[in-house]
Amino acid sequence: MAEPIGPWPGERVGLGEGQEVFVRTDASGAKGRADRKRAVYVHGLGGSSTNWTDLMGVLCHEWAGEALDLPGFGGSPPPPTGDYSIDGHARAVARLISAGEHPVHLIGNSMGGAVAVRVAAERPDLVRSLTLVSPALPDLRPRLIPYQMAGALFPVIGPAVYGLMQRRPPEVRVQDMLDTTYYDPSVASPARVLEALEAERERDTHEHAETAVLRSLRGMVGEYLRRGHRSLWAQAGRVQCPVLLMYATGDKFVNPRMAARAARSFARSRLVLMPETGHVPMMECPERVGREVRTFLRGADSTPRARPRGAGDGAAAGGASGDRTADPAAAAGRGSAAE
Repeated sequence: MAEPIGPWPGERVGLGEGQEVFVRTDASGAKGRADRKRAVYVHGLGGSSTNWTDLMGVLCHEWAGEALDLPGFGGSPPPPTGDYSIDGHARAVARLISAGEHPVHLIGNSMGGAVAVRVAAERPDLVRSLTLVSPALPDLRPRLIPYQMAGALFPVIGPAVYGLMQRRPPEVRVQDMLDTTYYDPSVASPARVLEALEAERERDTHEHAETAVLRSLRGMVGEYLRRGHRSLWAQAGRVQCPVLLMYATGDKFVNPRMAARAARSFARSRLVLMPETGHVPMMECPERVGREVRTFLRGADSTPRARPRGAGDGAAAGGASGDRTADPAAAAGRGSAAE
């Protein structure tokens, strides 16, 4: 088996108003096509840009990958405003995209999927296509409630619970992460386990790490309870670009039964159900995910892009409604439903 590639190089990028984020780029421009379009990757709660290392490696010859650490995570400093809400994270992503050539292919996992939906709905001018991998769209009956949920529901005891869990040895925390996010933890290479261990030790040195996790989770709970035109499900119906939905049958956090609702909600969706896969398919089986994403992005690039209809007044600005739903019924039998 080939040795896995190391994390892509990165640097801090200024977004204005005193905010910076750490961004990794695939550094393969000399090998890739000169006309590569941008692909921007958004990680989930407690994750970082390194969650995308392998998928970026699969796709880098055709698309110029940029994976950011959301504010307060990985190598990104905390937001100067202290805003860890989905709106706050969406603003950071929108500003990063706006700073370069756009529209981009936007790819998000878990909480990053929720952030990506908000950006695509409120800034349609920035997004060429949307790929959602195990997206954390509102579901009041999640499969597994992480221990940090105590911090969102019970702010007084939340920090104590988080502190107790973080006092476990880094090796125990990493194994817990693998057991809950992978369907088969044994597929994680020793190199990736070592990287995760180093990341845990680095996180222990960041005073803001606890705040970033607990407040981001609190923001997620707020989105799950939100109603009206800015709820994530309502915004899904206003996403104008093509959408690839990837759900995993072995996901312990996102119920794969939500896939049918998601496919009905987005106007131009393609659904892929991945058997025997956990919450982070792009880490557990990057080649398989890469084949699906490559086919989807090629299709999006070859289809003339309609001019986005007006921007709205949301936190990331923008939104308009679509009118066609994809039928996910076939996905249950063969793994995907075409747009």
